[in-house]
Amino acid sequence: MRWVDFKESLSEFWSDFRRQKSGLLGLLLLFLFIFTAVAAPVITSPDIPEKWQGFWLDNPKNVPPTWVNAFSSEAKASHLAIEGEALQKLLTKTDSGYLVEVEYNNEYDVPPQDVVIKDLTGDAAGGKPSITVIVERPDGKKITLIEGYKFSGSLVLQLGTHPEVRANLIEWIKSEGIYIDPLQEFQYRTLMDATKVIFGQLNENILKNPEPLKGTYKFTILVNVPEGSSVSFDNTKVIFTGRTYGWLGTDFKGRDLLAGIIWGSRVSLVIGIAVAVASVLIGIFYGVTSAYLGGWSDELMMRFQEFMASIPSLPILILMGAYFGGHIKLWQIVVLLAIFGWVGIARVARSMALQIKEQTYVEAARVLGAGTGRIIFKHMVPQLLPYAFAQMALSVPSAVLSEASLSYLGLGDPTAVTWGQILHDAQVAGAAVNGYWWWVIPPGLSIALVGLTFVLIGTALDRVLNPRLRRL
Repeated sequence: MRWVDFKESLSEFWSDFRRQKSGLLGLLLLFLFIFTAVAAPVITSPDIPEKWQGFWLDNPKNVPPTWVNAFSSEAKASHLAIEGEALQKLLTKTDSGYLVEVEYNNEYDVPPQDVVIKDLTGDAAGGKPSITVIVERPDGKKITLIEGYKFSGSLVLQLGTHPEVRANLIEWIKSEGIYIDPLQEFQYRTLMDATKVIFGQLNENILKNPEPLKGTYKFTILVNVPEGSSVSFDNTKVIFTGRTYGWLGTDFKGRDLLAGIIWGSRVSLVIGIAVAVASVLIGIFYGVTSAYLGGWSDELMMRFQEFMASIPSLPILILMGAYFGGHIKLWQIVVLLAIFGWVGIARVARSMALQIKEQTYVEAARVLGAGTGRIIFKHMVPQLLPYAFAQMALSVPSAVLSEASLSYLGLGDPTAVTWGQILHDAQVAGAAVNGYWWWVIPPGLSIALVGLTFVLIGTALDRVLNPRLRRL
């Protein structure tokens, strides 16, 4: 085909396709998915696949997205981590060591889960460094949360659960003239939610049912460094562990579910498109070859096709997963889905090829001495390309759903970030039972949206390329 003819055909196709509003919507969604998949390392972080299986210790566990505060009567604290250059700007060198002053604006009804000082590294060559943390509240009260706590190596100090912090809070409350029942004091020392007390109003209910005290809190961190010793703030973080996080919340490992959804789009698109292309090509060539050969060859090939069609694919895939040690790698999923995905396409392609076989140009090619391969690939298969393109688009959703089903059942690749694997982890952790809707709905909607995208494109292609379905 000449370039001029190809360009004219492409222009005519686009003129017809753009009249299909559903097809244009499908293309828009497809471009959005492709952009998300390609830009995943930039949008999130390039090391997400490597660290996905571990615990994200800096993040809160099982918390909803931040935007739920807009629909709730009770505002929950969002996650805040101060590190890198932001922390270095708050660092001051003193005669005895270092001083860090961190301001935190508490505008929430429910304060942070914890206040964590993490990865402060100390060298105890001349004696162990020590750390003191003082908080100044909006009401003017100052509390020494921890004083002279010695450390060496890498320090992780969780103020919300540290026994000394709880003890100091109780002593502070007593010093303010508030009575504490001696019989309950031990319980408060072991079970107190320290952060709610730190960020709570000073009254008789501060231990039983603290009310939020809103305003700006100033945390002063004093690090005393003995002569001959040293400390490093290069990797230090001050984390106000939120009760909400990001756009899609976190799971039981503290993983950012938005990052998982974004990286999962890569796997879904690759698997869906690869399986669709492979299964359609196999089905087209198989069906056309069967129709052209005819006779006993056609009969034998169709009986094999019927045998393959009678095999339930999902149970076989489950058995194959057990055979491969309980997990199927992504490339194995592509191969297995392609093996079972071509059978229906082959029968339709055969019925279409039987009509093409009787066309004059096929007879002319045979008379002129063209071989079987040339007739099939040169004269018959190109006539089925419109059907092939439409079928490729329509085959993607089933491939995506099959991969998600295998991963949900725990048979997928556990090292890959996929939507099915996220749903599997949610099911194992009882997310639906515990009300962690942000862990279940986004991956489910993503799978449905990918399916809708290719159904819209495939239906539009079918209407454009199939003359009997064209709308006048």
